[in-house]
Amino acid sequence: MIAFLIWALCGAFIIGIGIKDMFSKKTVGFWANAKPIKANNVKGHNRATGLLFIFYGIIFILLGLPILAGQNSPILLLSILGVMFETIAIMIIYSLVITKKYADKD
Repeated sequence: MIAFLIWALCGAFIIGIGIKDMFSKKTVGFWANAKPIKANNVKGHNRATGLLFIFYGIIFILLGLPILAGQNSPILLLSILGVMFETIAIMIIYSLVITKKYADKD
């Protein structure tokens, strides 16, 4: 139970980052230690990036539910693999959809 609570707190932290990003006035970054893109619509870019983080956090918490089954449960692989595929998916969505839509073409 404690492991799931820690997992859920991590997911809630990610959701908090998404909410902060949605209301930020400056262009928010997605990649760690990289400058954010020059957006043609900062408000739209920040909203899209924030929603991406919020959905990631929600799915992250849901993927943690198998932890409640116990430490030696084989369905824990669902959590591990699910987070791996979810992380790859948000990278693809950001790179192919959000960046393409909001990157300044100059």
